[in-house]
Amino acid sequence: MKIEFNNESINVLIMKKNIKNIYFRFDDNLNLVISAPKRTSLKEINNLIVKNKDALYKMYLKNIKRKEDINEFKYLGNTYEIVYQDVNNVIFNDGYVYVKDKKMLDKYVATNMLEIYNREVNRLKEVIKTPEFSLKIRKMKTRWGVCNYKNMTITLNSELIKYDLELLRYVIVHEMCHFTHHDHSANFWKMVSIYYPNYKKARKELRG
Repeated sequence: MKIEFNNESINVLIMKKNIKNIYFRFDDNLNLVISAPKRTSLKEINNLIVKNKDALYKMYLKNIKRKEDINEFKYLGNTYEIVYQDVNNVIFNDGYVYVKDKKMLDKYVATNMLEIYNREVNRLKEVIKTPEFSLKIRKMKTRWGVCNYKNMTITLNSELIKYDLELLRYVIVHEMCHFTHHDHSANFWKMVSIYYPNYKKARKELRG
């Protein structure tokens, strides 16, 4: 069975079960899967599809977007489409990243993230005077970085690896300046501007 959504032909899979209501969902292959009570007639199902066609189409588009997001890989300001192949190393080529599996990609990101973050921190330590501090990396929901001047640590958001390297540098500068100014006073932003003149642009990009 098939239905038409704006000239797109969609496969419909009907599953009869011991349930009381009819449920719609799209599977990973973008087939419309309908779970219905065992005694539901095909006519009833067709009528319900027609009645909810607009809602189903919106659901269909949402699932397309979700599928695209799953196959999308953002790294250092670029977006790649993931291609799974039998390869020994992660390979970037013309908008695609070739990997054996998700585990290989995650390991690549974790290893390179640690190297990149440490490299940028050490580079900025040469120009910004700060006390010795340790670097931590973790995923954070609401902050790009945290400076704990009491414990002498800076924590950077692991999600920054998805963005352009310049934005990582801005966050590092921002947090390093907090060792001198513990707030967001005018003096703090003046110090940030010395080491990162385009900080306003960087803030806007991260907020966007």
